[in-house]
Amino acid sequence: MSAIFERAAGQWAQMRSDYERYVDAAYNTALEACSGVLVNAEGRFARIDGYSLFTGPAIRAHRFASWELVEHWQRVPRLSLAEFEKQWVEGSIGHYEQQAA
Repeated sequence: MSAIFERAAGQWAQMRSDYERYVDAAYNTALEACSGVLVNAEGRFARIDGYSLFTGPAIRAHRFASWELVEHWQRVPRLSLAEFEKQWVEGSIGHYEQQAA
C-alpha cells in the first residue's frame, strides 16, 4: 500500500472516530437540554429514533426534530460529517467535546 494512502486512511479513520464521539456527546447533551424530547409527533408516528437525527441528512433531521431540539440546535449547531471533517482538517475542532458541550 502507498505510504501516502496509508497515512490518509489513518487520518480519515481518526476523524471518523472523533466524529462518532462528537455525535454521542452531542446526542447526550441534547437529550439533557431537551428533557428527553428529541422527536416530534410525525417522527414518533414514523418510529424515528432520536439518535438518527444527529447523523442523517439535515433536511430529515429538521423534519422530525422536536421544537425543543430545533431550539437547542440554534444554540449548539448540529454538525454534519462533512462540516465536522472540514473543521477537523482545519484544526478548528480539536476534540469532539469542544463542539458538543
